[in-house]
Amino acid sequence: MNISIAETSEKDLQNIQKLWADGDVMKFVGFPDGLHQSIEEMEKWYQRICDNRPRINHYSIYQDDEFCGETFYRIDVSHNHAACLDIKLFSKARGRGIASKALNYAIKHAFMNGASRVWVDPDPKNIKALALYERLGFERCEQPDYLKESRGEDCVYMVKNRTE
Repeated sequence: MNISIAETSEKDLQNIQKLWADGDVMKFVGFPDGLHQSIEEMEKWYQRICDNRPRINHYSIYQDDEFCGETFYRIDVSHNHAACLDIKLFSKARGRGIASKALNYAIKHAFMNGASRVWVDPDPKNIKALALYERLGFERCEQPDYLKESRGEDCVYMVKNRTE
Protein backbone atom coordinates (compact mmCIF):
# COMPACT_ATOMS: atom_id res chain seq x y z
CA MET A 1 0.00 0.00 0.00
CA ASN A 2 1.54 3.26 -1.18
CA ILE A 3 0.27 6.36 0.69
CA SER A 4 1.10 9.83 -0.60
CA ILE A 5 0.23 13.10 1.09
CA ALA A 6 0.78 16.44 -0.62
CA GLU A 7 -0.42 20.02 -0.48
CA THR A 8 -3.79 20.26 -2.13
CA SER A 9 -3.70 21.76 -5.60
CA GLU A 10 -6.38 22.79 -8.08
CA LYS A 11 -6.34 19.31 -9.60
CA ASP A 12 -7.61 17.92 -6.26
CA LEU A 13 -10.70 20.15 -5.99
CA GLN A 14 -13.15 17.78 -7.68
CA ASN A 15 -11.98 14.95 -5.42
CA ILE A 16 -12.47 17.07 -2.32
CA GLN A 17 -15.86 18.18 -3.61
CA LYS A 18 -16.90 14.49 -3.85
CA LEU A 19 -15.47 13.77 -0.40
CA TRP A 20 -17.47 16.59 1.18
CA ALA A 21 -20.64 15.50 -0.63
CA ASP A 22 -20.43 12.06 0.99
CA GLY A 23 -22.83 11.94 3.97
CA ASP A 24 -20.89 9.08 5.59
CA VAL A 25 -17.74 11.21 5.56
CA MET A 26 -19.48 14.38 6.78
CA LYS A 27 -21.99 13.03 9.33
CA PHE A 28 -19.81 13.77 12.37
CA VAL A 29 -19.25 17.37 11.28
CA GLY A 30 -22.91 18.21 10.99
CA PHE A 31 -23.68 17.32 7.37
CA PRO A 32 -25.30 13.85 7.36
CA ASP A 33 -26.40 14.40 3.75
CA GLY A 34 -22.99 15.72 2.74
CA LEU A 35 -21.86 19.27 2.02
CA HIS A 36 -22.60 20.13 -1.57
CA GLN A 37 -20.37 22.87 -2.98
CA SER A 38 -20.17 24.18 -6.53
CA ILE A 39 -16.80 24.12 -8.26
CA GLU A 40 -16.77 27.93 -7.99
CA GLU A 41 -17.20 27.68 -4.20
CA MET A 42 -14.41 25.09 -4.10
CA GLU A 43 -12.13 27.40 -6.07
CA LYS A 44 -12.79 30.29 -3.65
CA TRP A 45 -12.13 27.99 -0.67
CA TYR A 46 -8.89 26.82 -2.28
CA GLN A 47 -7.77 30.39 -2.94
CA ARG A 48 -8.23 31.23 0.78
CA ILE A 49 -5.98 28.27 1.62
CA CYS A 50 -3.32 29.43 -0.85
CA ASP A 51 -3.48 33.02 0.38
CA ASN A 52 -2.82 31.93 3.97
CA ARG A 53 -0.16 29.23 3.58
CA PRO A 54 1.73 28.19 5.67
CA ARG A 55 -0.43 29.36 8.60
CA ILE A 56 -3.23 27.30 7.06
CA ASN A 57 -2.65 24.24 4.94
CA HIS A 58 -4.67 21.49 3.38
CA TYR A 59 -3.35 18.16 2.13
CA SER A 60 -4.80 15.58 -0.22
CA ILE A 61 -4.26 11.92 0.62
CA TYR A 62 -3.84 9.22 -2.00
CA GLN A 63 -3.55 5.46 -1.63
CA ASP A 64 -1.98 3.76 -4.65
CA ASP A 65 -2.67 6.94 -6.68
CA GLU A 66 -6.39 6.94 -5.78
CA PHE A 67 -7.75 9.88 -3.79
CA CYS A 68 -8.97 8.73 -0.40
CA GLY A 69 -9.19 11.83 1.81
CA GLU A 70 -7.88 15.07 3.20
CA THR A 71 -6.19 16.51 6.25
CA PHE A 72 -5.85 20.12 7.30
CA TYR A 73 -4.42 22.44 9.94
CA ARG A 74 -5.05 26.09 10.79
CA ILE A 75 -2.77 27.97 13.21
CA ASP A 76 -4.64 30.55 15.29
CA VAL A 77 -2.10 33.33 15.91
CA SER A 78 -4.50 35.18 18.21
CA HIS A 79 -4.73 32.21 20.61
CA ASN A 80 -1.14 31.19 21.37
CA HIS A 81 -0.55 29.69 17.93
CA ALA A 82 -2.76 26.69 18.67
CA ALA A 83 -3.57 24.77 15.49
CA CYS A 84 -6.82 22.97 14.88
CA LEU A 85 -6.57 19.77 12.86
CA ASP A 86 -9.04 17.87 10.76
CA ILE A 87 -9.07 14.70 8.69
CA LYS A 88 -11.71 13.11 6.48
CA LEU A 89 -11.42 9.78 4.69
CA PHE A 90 -13.73 7.84 2.45
CA SER A 91 -14.96 4.71 4.24
CA LYS A 92 -12.85 2.42 2.03
CA ALA A 93 -9.69 4.08 3.39
CA ARG A 94 -10.49 3.74 7.08
CA GLY A 95 -8.87 1.23 9.40
CA ARG A 96 -5.71 0.91 7.31
CA GLY A 97 -3.31 3.28 9.10
CA ILE A 98 -3.87 6.06 6.57
CA ALA A 99 -5.37 8.47 9.10
CA SER A 100 -2.45 8.03 11.51
CA LYS A 101 0.09 8.67 8.77
CA ALA A 102 -1.79 11.69 7.40
CA LEU A 103 -2.42 13.27 10.80
CA ASN A 104 1.22 12.83 11.81
CA TYR A 105 2.16 14.54 8.55
CA ALA A 106 -0.17 17.49 9.24
CA ILE A 107 0.98 17.73 12.86
CA LYS A 108 4.64 17.79 11.80
CA HIS A 109 3.97 20.59 9.31
CA ALA A 110 1.84 22.59 11.74
CA PHE A 111 4.68 22.51 14.29
CA MET A 112 7.28 23.32 11.59
CA ASN A 113 5.20 26.39 10.69
CA GLY A 114 4.86 27.79 14.19
CA ALA A 115 2.09 25.92 16.01
CA SER A 116 2.61 25.68 19.77
CA ARG A 117 0.15 22.79 20.08
CA VAL A 118 -2.46 21.06 17.95
CA TRP A 119 -6.02 20.28 18.89
CA VAL A 120 -9.04 18.37 17.65
CA ASP A 121 -12.66 18.33 18.76
CA PRO A 122 -14.31 15.14 17.55
CA ASP A 123 -17.96 14.37 18.08
CA PRO A 124 -18.26 12.24 21.25
CA LYS A 125 -20.15 9.61 19.22
CA ASN A 126 -17.18 9.18 16.88
CA ILE A 127 -15.55 6.43 18.93
CA LYS A 128 -13.03 5.48 16.23
CA ALA A 129 -11.77 9.08 15.96
CA LEU A 130 -11.42 9.37 19.74
CA ALA A 131 -9.36 6.16 19.84
CA LEU A 132 -7.18 7.36 16.95
CA TYR A 133 -6.40 10.68 18.61
CA GLU A 134 -5.57 8.96 21.89
CA ARG A 135 -3.18 6.59 20.06
CA LEU A 136 -1.49 9.64 18.53
CA GLY A 137 -0.89 11.15 21.98
CA PHE A 138 -3.76 13.63 22.24
CA GLU A 139 -5.12 14.24 25.74
CA ARG A 140 -8.61 15.32 26.69
CA CYS A 141 -8.73 18.84 28.12
CA GLU A 142 -11.30 21.45 28.94
CA GLN A 143 -12.31 23.38 25.86
CA PRO A 144 -11.17 27.03 25.93
CA ASP A 145 -13.98 29.56 26.31
CA TYR A 146 -13.21 31.23 22.98
CA LEU A 147 -14.06 27.98 21.17
CA LYS A 148 -17.28 27.23 23.01
CA GLU A 149 -19.09 30.04 21.18
CA SER A 150 -18.08 28.98 17.68
CA ARG A 151 -17.84 25.21 18.05
CA GLY A 152 -20.37 24.48 20.77
CA GLU A 153 -19.85 22.29 23.78
CA ASP A 154 -20.94 18.97 22.27
CA CYS A 155 -17.45 17.77 21.43
CA VAL A 156 -14.40 16.25 23.05
CA TYR A 157 -11.55 18.76 23.06
CA MET A 158 -8.16 17.04 22.78
CA VAL A 159 -4.67 18.56 22.67
CA LYS A 160 -1.21 17.45 21.70
CA ASN A 161 1.60 19.75 22.78
CA ARG A 162 4.73 20.41 20.84
CA THR A 163 7.64 18.35 22.08
CA GLU A 164 11.12 19.66 21.43
